[in-house]
Amino acid sequence: MDPTTGTEPIVHEVRIRAEPETVFGFFTDPELMVRWKGREATADPRPGGIYRLCFNDRHVVRGEYVEVSPPERVVFTWGWESDDSPVPPGSSTVAVTLRRDGDETVVRLEHSGLPEGEREQHHEGWGYYLGRLAVAGGGGEPGPDRAQAA
Repeated sequence: MDPTTGTEPIVHEVRIRAEPETVFGFFTDPELMVRWKGREATADPRPGGIYRLCFNDRHVVRGEYVEVSPPERVVFTWGWESDDSPVPPGSSTVAVTLRRDGDETVVRLEHSGLPEGEREQHHEGWGYYLGRLAVAGGGGEPGPDRAQAA
């Protein structure tokens, strides 16, 4: 339970047919990030470095890297660059753990600190995007991101 919001973190797991070293880059390298989500990314993968992802003209996420431990773990803060956002930049945290399992990587994502009214939308969003990550991380092409057209 998150003591600041009183909610449980959103948790997703996905298996990717790739090594953790490969998958890790999809959370830290801007060119790889936009293969599975968004159209433009800025990343400075070190504690305190910027994490920024532009999905479209209206939806931009900004935060900071908190922990960068290749190839097992990356943690960054998350929030929307919008004056009226209930999740402002840096107000929630995304923790990603990568674990090798044979010739696959198990990606576990936990998003904590979300207000109750934002949990369902973020849960659905992460499910959609982790499905895209599984394709891109495994060397495939996930196709157009639905958020780019919004």
